[in-house]
Amino acid sequence: MLTIRTIEYGSCDYHDMVALRDKILRRPLGLTFSPEYLQQEIADVLIGGFENEKIIGCCILSPVDENTVQLRQMAVDETMQGSGTGSKILAYAEQQAKTNGFSELMMHARKEAVPFYEKNGYQVRGEEFTEVNIPHYEMFRRL
Repeated sequence: MLTIRTIEYGSCDYHDMVALRDKILRRPLGLTFSPEYLQQEIADVLIGGFENEKIIGCCILSPVDENTVQLRQMAVDETMQGSGTGSKILAYAEQQAKTNGFSELMMHARKEAVPFYEKNGYQVRGEEFTEVNIPHYEMFRRL
């Protein structure tokens, strides 16, 4: 059974979240997280999806301005991709954003993830760009 909840920065769950993000998002690109990069997450909303207390998916909400929050570091364990886990975590993130007074959720989506976000009601805004050496699109949804 999937349980979705916020995670405290620096907690054991947080370290498990960083490990999942490293495995799914960073290592395949030959990248790692720097302590400075992770330090910036201290004020963000950290969200984890758990099955039997094991993290299987996550994302981060980072405020951009008073109306917009950015979804970052969305990752689902490869064994759970295609199971609806990502959509459930995304819906939870949207609810958190609304509760915190934001009216738009945006992200820099990897090109291969665009169909997932479109299926969940997001639209592409602007041209393709490169981030972490791979193609991305800015996507958004009004909340």
